Amino acid sequence: MGKYSKLKERILSGTADNNIEFRELCRFLIRLGFEERVRGDHHIFVKDNISEIINLQPNGSKAKPYQVKQVRSILVKYILGDADVD
Repeated sequence: MGKYSKLKERILSGTADNNIEFRELCRFLIRLGFEERVRGDHHIFVKDNISEIINLQPNGSKAKPYQVKQVRSILVKYILGDADVD
Protein backbone atom coordinates (compact mmCIF):
# COMPACT_ATOMS: atom_id res chain seq x y z
CA MET A 1 0.00 0.00 0.00
CA GLY A 2 1.49 3.29 -1.10
CA LYS A 3 1.55 6.75 0.40
CA TYR A 4 -1.61 8.02 -1.32
CA SER A 5 -3.57 4.83 -0.68
CA LYS A 6 -2.79 5.22 3.02
CA LEU A 7 -3.86 8.86 2.90
CA LYS A 8 -7.11 7.88 1.19
CA GLU A 9 -7.79 5.34 3.94
CA ARG A 10 -7.10 7.96 6.63
CA ILE A 11 -9.48 10.41 4.96
CA LEU A 12 -12.22 7.81 4.51
CA SER A 13 -11.89 6.53 8.08
CA GLY A 14 -12.77 9.95 9.49
CA THR A 15 -10.56 9.46 12.53
CA ALA A 16 -7.68 11.74 11.46
CA ASP A 17 -9.46 14.85 10.15
CA ASN A 18 -7.37 17.08 12.46
CA ASN A 19 -4.10 15.48 11.39
CA ILE A 20 -4.01 15.58 7.58
CA GLU A 21 -1.13 17.54 6.08
CA PHE A 22 -2.34 20.32 3.77
CA ARG A 23 0.27 19.70 1.04
CA GLU A 24 -0.45 15.95 1.07
CA LEU A 25 -4.17 16.61 0.62
CA CYS A 26 -3.49 18.97 -2.30
CA ARG A 27 -1.17 16.45 -3.98
CA PHE A 28 -3.74 13.70 -3.43
CA LEU A 29 -6.46 15.72 -5.18
CA ILE A 30 -4.14 16.49 -8.11
CA ARG A 31 -3.33 12.79 -8.33
CA LEU A 32 -7.08 12.08 -8.58
CA GLY A 33 -7.26 14.34 -11.64
CA PHE A 34 -8.35 17.63 -10.10
CA GLU A 35 -7.01 20.89 -11.51
CA GLU A 36 -5.61 23.30 -8.93
CA ARG A 37 -5.90 27.08 -9.05
CA VAL A 38 -4.34 29.21 -6.32
CA ARG A 39 -5.66 32.61 -5.25
CA GLY A 40 -3.77 33.88 -2.21
CA ASP A 41 -3.97 31.07 0.33
CA HIS A 42 -7.08 29.55 -1.30
CA HIS A 43 -6.39 26.40 -3.29
CA ILE A 44 -9.36 25.72 -5.54
CA PHE A 45 -9.80 22.28 -7.10
CA VAL A 46 -12.12 21.44 -9.98
CA LYS A 47 -12.65 18.34 -12.06
CA ASP A 48 -14.78 17.51 -15.08
CA ASN A 49 -18.02 15.68 -14.25
CA ILE A 50 -17.89 16.81 -10.61
CA SER A 51 -20.23 19.68 -9.79
CA GLU A 52 -18.66 20.56 -6.44
CA ILE A 53 -15.69 22.91 -6.18
CA ILE A 54 -13.20 22.14 -3.41
CA ASN A 55 -11.77 25.25 -1.77
CA LEU A 56 -8.96 24.51 0.72
CA GLN A 57 -7.02 26.85 2.98
CA PRO A 58 -4.16 25.74 5.21
CA ASN A 59 -4.36 25.86 8.99
CA GLY A 60 -0.63 26.07 9.63
CA SER A 61 0.74 22.95 7.95
CA LYS A 62 -2.52 21.00 8.39
CA ALA A 63 -5.75 20.97 6.42
CA LYS A 64 -8.84 22.26 8.18
CA PRO A 65 -10.93 19.37 9.53
CA TYR A 66 -14.20 20.51 7.94
CA GLN A 67 -12.48 20.67 4.55
CA VAL A 68 -11.18 17.11 4.97
CA LYS A 69 -14.82 16.10 5.60
CA GLN A 70 -15.83 17.83 2.36
CA VAL A 71 -13.15 15.92 0.46
CA ARG A 72 -14.35 12.67 2.07
CA SER A 73 -17.94 13.28 1.00
CA ILE A 74 -16.84 13.92 -2.59
CA LEU A 75 -14.65 10.77 -2.61
CA VAL A 76 -17.64 8.72 -1.45
CA LYS A 77 -20.25 10.42 -3.65
CA TYR A 78 -18.25 10.05 -6.88
CA ILE A 79 -16.38 6.86 -5.90
CA LEU A 80 -13.00 8.48 -6.51
CA GLY A 81 -9.70 6.80 -5.81
CA ASP A 82 -11.24 3.36 -6.19
CA ALA A 83 -8.37 2.31 -8.41
CA ASP A 84 -4.84 2.44 -7.01
CA VAL A 85 -3.89 6.12 -6.61
CA ASP A 86 -0.18 5.44 -6.10
